[in-house]
Amino acid sequence: MSRRYDTISFLSDYGTRDEFAGVVRSVIRDIAPHAHVIDLTHEIAPFDVRAGALALARSIAYVPEGVVLAVVDPGVGSARRPIAIEVAGGAGIFVGPDNGLLAPAVAIAGGAERAVELSNADYRLEGASTTFDGRDIFGPAAAYLCNGVDLTELGPEVDPALLMPSAVPLPRHEDDHVIAEVLWVDRFGNCQLNVGPEDLPAAWGSTLSLELPDPVEIGARITRAARRATTFSAIGGGIGLVLDSTGMLAVCIDRQSASQELRIDVGDQVVLAQGSEPGETSITTPVILGR
Repeated sequence: MSRRYDTISFLSDYGTRDEFAGVVRSVIRDIAPHAHVIDLTHEIAPFDVRAGALALARSIAYVPEGVVLAVVDPGVGSARRPIAIEVAGGAGIFVGPDNGLLAPAVAIAGGAERAVELSNADYRLEGASTTFDGRDIFGPAAAYLCNGVDLTELGPEVDPALLMPSAVPLPRHEDDHVIAEVLWVDRFGNCQLNVGPEDLPAAWGSTLSLELPDPVEIGARITRAARRATTFSAIGGGIGLVLDSTGMLAVCIDRQSASQELRIDVGDQVVLAQGSEPGETSITTPVILGR
């Protein structure tokens, strides 16, 4: 049995300088005037599917029931499928390209229960182009779902097991190190790692060291100390590893950009290892930051 929705949570790489996001919202308004559109963000870096997938995953636990519209689509107009995915017994439906963008958030929401390819021309804009599926396919599909159109009316069913998986990396253990990666740098310069507290050995203390590339001398390394802290202010004047608002560890500096100070960015490898506790004089195994 189909259901109506009154909320669309919208994420894209459209930005706000051009009219793209506003046009999609206008199409939705024309088809489903009762629907409220929540803009999660439109500032995903252009074409960065992984960044969009991570932002959507960070947000999904907090969005209301309804339709989730996500468009980061460098393959627009190609053979990649436009899809809609139902989760949680119909409490939510994800609409977007089948390129891995939706996969992490769908998994967090309990996994795909039904999926369809958005191929029914009756639920697309007339005269659709091949370069703006957000306006012509995804936005209309989200709006029609809000109007109570059943998922299966939008196109043929797709086996959820055949949907494109995400390319988000997982941490791995090598000897006494945790090999991690910077997933996200927020506007404050905090560098989120793909590591949760459960990924660190319980025996490790609160102090670690960071081995950083020397920007002056190629191949050289600089070792810096870091401490695990519960808040930014508790870091003090140094470098800290803080459990961020999404439950992941982040490399931070209180009221400064860790990304700029340590010269690390999204995609850089971070090797975590046990350091010396205060008062110990032994040489620590470093945490290596850098490509």
